[in-house]
Amino acid sequence: MLAPPRWKTVCSYVIGWLTSLAWVATVATETLFAGTMIQGIITLDYPDYEMHRWHGTLLTWCVICGCIFVNVVIPAWLPRFEVFILVFHIAGFFAILITLLVMTPELGSNASVWLTSLNEGGWPTQGVSYCVGFLGNVATFVGADASVHLAEEVSNAAVNIPKAIIGAMLINGSVGFAMMVTILYCLGDVESVLNSKTAFPFIQIFFNSVGNVAGATVMAAVVLALTWACSIGITTTASRMTWSFARDNGLPMSRYLSRVSPRTKVPVWAALAVTGIAALLTLIYVGSETAFNDVISLTITGFYGSYLVPAAFLLHHRIKGNILPRGTEIDPIQPTGPKPTKSSSKITGGGSQTPGPSKHNSSSPALAHHDSDQDSSSSSAANVINARLVWGPFRLPGLLGTINNLYACCYMVFVIFWSVWPPATPVTAATMNYSVVVTGGVMLLSAVWYYVRAKDVYKGPLIDSEVAEVMRTGSVAG
Repeated sequence: MLAPPRWKTVCSYVIGWLTSLAWVATVATETLFAGTMIQGIITLDYPDYEMHRWHGTLLTWCVICGCIFVNVVIPAWLPRFEVFILVFHIAGFFAILITLLVMTPELGSNASVWLTSLNEGGWPTQGVSYCVGFLGNVATFVGADASVHLAEEVSNAAVNIPKAIIGAMLINGSVGFAMMVTILYCLGDVESVLNSKTAFPFIQIFFNSVGNVAGATVMAAVVLALTWACSIGITTTASRMTWSFARDNGLPMSRYLSRVSPRTKVPVWAALAVTGIAALLTLIYVGSETAFNDVISLTITGFYGSYLVPAAFLLHHRIKGNILPRGTEIDPIQPTGPKPTKSSSKITGGGSQTPGPSKHNSSSPALAHHDSDQDSSSSSAANVINARLVWGPFRLPGLLGTINNLYACCYMVFVIFWSVWPPATPVTAATMNYSVVVTGGVMLLSAVWYYVRAKDVYKGPLIDSEVAEVMRTGSVAG
């Protein structure tokens, strides 16, 4: 929608690949984080236990199985599960924070927390060290677009999705900063924490603070439960992103990945695909932790690259004044592509029913006559890339919005630039950051598939004719 006319299709295609594989890499990262955290807790309780990377991979597969169970077998429980996790998240935060502040034998000084800097990477200046180390904080905020990929399952998405993003950033940013400061005050001996047998410094800090294994285990279990829950949510988003891109014929085997289960109303094949690929990626961890980290580095470069392109185009349109005022009435989008057949005229969701709880009456003909095996290409769909731009109900107006947009672009360029730097010097083949190679490989893979198949079937993001008619009223585009 935002790209110049001649680049609309190719830009949407590249961003679709970057985002899809970035979410798959995030599934692998978060599930491995949970799996190895289980190892860390076992080490805490059984000091004689010898950690092996293949143990971590097997435990990660157990975490992935839990993600599949919630997303595929009992998806109807997911909304209630997420509400419970939100409450548990806040309660666990206060429980751990208060316990650390009360039980830590000796808190650090203000100078040790606010005025002390470490340069463990051997960089020539503290500024370079800060920029390279900054990525650890950046990684915790990737995936802020998660709720966007569930927009078709959210009522009044144009308002509720931005509220969800801002609310999540404010809540998690606040509790994350508070917990970081608390951890620094309770840090104690830095070397003992960094060299902990558990492989997780925070588990060692818990143990040092409370002074007993049982208490530290319970506290670590709370973090584990939240991490596992996060993996479930990430799997949900990754499956929806894969499903939507496959619905537009942007991926190999799109016919299967775009199917929606008629029983659970979720994209089962897409969910199994993203978790299956993530499980295979964790096999790399068995052979080399460095190689695994290089592969999943797409989490940062892929996400921020996919954010930067539309943000830059939006900034261009803001400066040029190409976006119509909210509520502007313009002609409806005309469907592009094949005419609807007798059966396809009853299908919603671009030939594949929209996953998740329907926002329509469950007895509607569109749902009653849906065929999950229907090829998405046979549906009546409109090409969203031909839509005119109209301001939606949620935006920063005028100069303030332009400045915010410009800052976002500069910030993302900064992040992408430093994300390809190695973590420490001197740089060797084992410590080199190969994220450029991985990201370039994704671009090459997408280009190959485009010329092999996608150029004949991928026409850009598609929407239903019914949705196009609704969009005519000017919520986002008309």
